Amino acid sequence: MLLGQDGLVEGAGSEDGISESLELLQIEVDWESPERESLPTGAAACCSKNVQRKQKHWEKIVAAKKSKRKQEKERRKASHAGHTASCPQHSKRFLRALTKERLLKAKDSGPRLCIDLSMTDHMSKKELSRLAGQIRRLYGSNKKADRPFWICLAGFATDSPLYTECVRMNDGFSSYVLDLTEEDCFSLFPLSTLVYLTPDSEHALEDVDPNKVYILGGLVDESVQKKVTFQKAREHSVQTARLPIQEYMVRRQNEKNYHSEILAINQVFDILSTYFETRSWPEALKKGVSPGKGYVLQNSVG
Repeated sequence: MLLGQDGLVEGAGSEDGISESLELLQIEVDWESPERESLPTGAAACCSKNVQRKQKHWEKIVAAKKSKRKQEKERRKASHAGHTASCPQHSKRFLRALTKERLLKAKDSGPRLCIDLSMTDHMSKKELSRLAGQIRRLYGSNKKADRPFWICLAGFATDSPLYTECVRMNDGFSSYVLDLTEEDCFSLFPLSTLVYLTPDSEHALEDVDPNKVYILGGLVDESVQKKVTFQKAREHSVQTARLPIQEYMVRRQNEKNYHSEILAINQVFDILSTYFETRSWPEALKKGVSPGKGYVLQNSVG
């Protein structure tokens, strides 16, 4: 504003002068209060309040979700604790150690089962694969048994095609808890303790004796020749026995009129293992003799 020496406005009578003076006054005020530029306008203030309100709402949602997750975690923890109290959970390492201990105990106190693998030289690759699969299933059943047998694979060379097939098909085969030897089963045990199980024997097996060693011939259906295992047992003056299929089962009519008492080694083992635990031949035979063999339990015939 233009002031004279006496403090009076000069040129106040001019309308243009008043406008110019007002503009200068506005410039001076703005220059004296720079902080006014940083204050939000009405629209900006309103926008800021909306953002704050949404932020608070979002924080409430997040807090509620965290609280819900925490409650769910505590509920699962309490449920798991209750389940563990009634049914203790063990690590896989502990269970493997427990299984190994049970199998090793059978070496001293349980019955023995010897698989005679000395007749595999002329088997085809397909037959060897089937036999390797039967060995895997037999070992798996023995691991699960409450009263396991001690297993011995006799006449089994580590450089044989069968060994290669077992390693290929069976995970962890090299760590199986059993005996593996190239020696013949007839030179491993006293002959008086051996019982060769063969379907051609005249004597039905009546019981499973822990003091005996039961021998199974390592053959598959394709390679079975009549009385091969029976003749081999007689050559060494070894006792023979057959499963009591004829005593507890009867032939069942089928379209192919097929009936066979020749079983895979894992099926024979399932029968022996079940009988050793239950002392029931009907229950054991029902588990091991598949319907495809053409036999059923006597009391199953209507």
